[in-house]
Amino acid sequence: MSTFLTNPLWFLTRSTGVISFVLLTATVTLGLLSTLRTSSTRWPRYLTQGLHRNLSLLAVAFLAGHIVTTILDGYVPIGWANAVVPFDTGYRTLWLGLGTLAVDAIVVLVLTSLVRVRLGYRAWRAVHGVAYATWPLAVGHFLGTGTDRGTRWALGLVLLSGALVLGALAVRLSAADAEPGAPVVTGRARPEIRVSR
Repeated sequence: MSTFLTNPLWFLTRSTGVISFVLLTATVTLGLLSTLRTSSTRWPRYLTQGLHRNLSLLAVAFLAGHIVTTILDGYVPIGWANAVVPFDTGYRTLWLGLGTLAVDAIVVLVLTSLVRVRLGYRAWRAVHGVAYATWPLAVGHFLGTGTDRGTRWALGLVLLSGALVLGALAVRLSAADAEPGAPVVTGRARPEIRVSR
């Protein structure tokens, strides 16, 4: 009998955790790249930002599913409070605590994004920097508590994710060293439109 049929909550916990990690990797990578202010006729900047925003929402949805199914499954002895209070469980305390810290940071990001207009762009951006800390916390949680943490595919996923995030960070840092504040335009330039008076 399939794993899903014998223990659907365990399967859902496991799969939503992996999907959340993949989506978080994509979100952090796009977040780093969207700050470059690059544009192209084939891929305008707003597409990167829109994809980043939508993947972020999807990641939050899968993360919520991961938390709910983990608590309801009962295999891991944690309750609802452990989803937001880090390092307060007797089961793999450090690794679950890292996951909880990542969740807390994501909750702060969601709440501040909802009040971004009232908060102001600079304050929101400063708080939004916390997003970059969520990824290494999620890596620690995945490698410390994940059912598949010792498998080749899981280690390969973490290595590939690390390459993407670190590659995007390297591109971001090298662009910051170039000319700060100048937009980078790639592809064919748009024709200049002149208005006659």
